[in-house]
Amino acid sequence: MNSIVDLTMTYRSGMPGVDIQSKYTIEADGWNASTLELYSHAGTHMDAPFHFGVSEETIDEMPLDRCMGTAWVVNLTHIKPGALIKIDHLGNIAESFQTGESLLMHTNWSRHYGNFEYYRDHFPRISEELAHWCAEKSVKILGVESLSVADVNNLEEVTRIHQILLGGQIVIVEGLCNLDQLTTPKVHFVAAPIKYLKGDGAPCRAFAMPIE
Repeated sequence: MNSIVDLTMTYRSGMPGVDIQSKYTIEADGWNASTLELYSHAGTHMDAPFHFGVSEETIDEMPLDRCMGTAWVVNLTHIKPGALIKIDHLGNIAESFQTGESLLMHTNWSRHYGNFEYYRDHFPRISEELAHWCAEKSVKILGVESLSVADVNNLEEVTRIHQILLGGQIVIVEGLCNLDQLTTPKVHFVAAPIKYLKGDGAPCRAFAMPIE
């Protein structure tokens, strides 16, 4: 049984920021190939500090060791739409957390993907209190199921939360899915972004393996 869980959305034409067109076909050209048009923050993606002007560091400059590590899976499936995720929501994880570990926020919000509900501005989001805690605890990666860690329709909020997290050298991964398939409290998490010059962010392949 495969213990690797794919946490990545499948990119397809029609999803926001994605267009995939056939370029060559076996019948006409001898091989199949496609042309991809991808918004840098479409689907499952990673933010670079450059995204919100925290620093000049771009996706292609981020060391790969910052894109993987031990992560706690935080069960937030009970949380209400629009709720601010606070330190208290971490439960015992807040006490057990070790410097340099990561957090994956399992809100079950990805179940709304493909519906208008997913893109509305009332998805669970990271509170300023928790953002500062993450920076103080040197969280390595913060992963969420929603399209953002903060309300994308509130420029002040989305800027403030991103700047706190990215300013704390925290790697942000947004648009995760399949977190319900993770059956252990801790996993080894990997998010490998597309490497392109001066990238503000990039789609990535995210996956996890259980830590018993």
